[in-house]
Amino acid sequence: MRLDKYLADMGKGTRTELKEMIRRGRITVNGVIVKKPETKIKKGEDTICLDNAPVEYVELEYYLLNKPQGVISATEDRRRETVVDLIDEKSRKDLFPVGRLDIDTEGLLLITNDGALAHRLLSPGHHVDKVYEARCEGFVPDEAVDKFREGMTLADGLSCMPAELEILERRAEDRKTGTAAESLVRLTLHEGKFHQVKRMMEETGCPVLHLKRLSMGPLKLDDALKTGEYRKLTDKERELLENL
Repeated sequence: MRLDKYLADMGKGTRTELKEMIRRGRITVNGVIVKKPETKIKKGEDTICLDNAPVEYVELEYYLLNKPQGVISATEDRRRETVVDLIDEKSRKDLFPVGRLDIDTEGLLLITNDGALAHRLLSPGHHVDKVYEARCEGFVPDEAVDKFREGMTLADGLSCMPAELEILERRAEDRKTGTAAESLVRLTLHEGKFHQVKRMMEETGCPVLHLKRLSMGPLKLDDALKTGEYRKLTDKERELLENL
């Protein structure tokens, strides 16, 4: 691997910036100043330092994020903060979110640069379960449970696979206090179509007020993570994902 690519992969600068750093003698390989960007590096064998600080090569990174509202599921955006921006200790510059959560949706989001894993999690053929908790307007009817279980074709033409809907709580309207009727539900989907949860709940006549993803396949949201916080995946979590 070229020296400049090694450093670029680790997010130490653009190729142009790195060439200038190398020209100025800020990079050493095995303790020797190197001034050629094309110098060949052996990952895991050579010791690379920038301003005397070691730069270790990380092939793959995995972070579990509790996504907050107001942040977009993208790698970069000129106007708004992205989920990748929240990972301030990343080594790689090629991280991306596995799937998307709407800007107003919270909860579990995997951030990685493992394209093969992302394909396994998102491929329609794998039917990886995704579990959400939603607070909705109105009183979700009991018959909605059967509709979800049977599969639905929405008014806009979207065809949805069978899913599980569990009604956790329903609060009737209270005219004395001016409190509107609301329901709390848990949904398990085996696919991930555009705005699917919101569109399915809209079909029941109970639009979503707040949505949170609790799990994706074997990954579960860590209760210890506040919204906006993240951590690296544990070895056990990575093992579970590898076995998908």
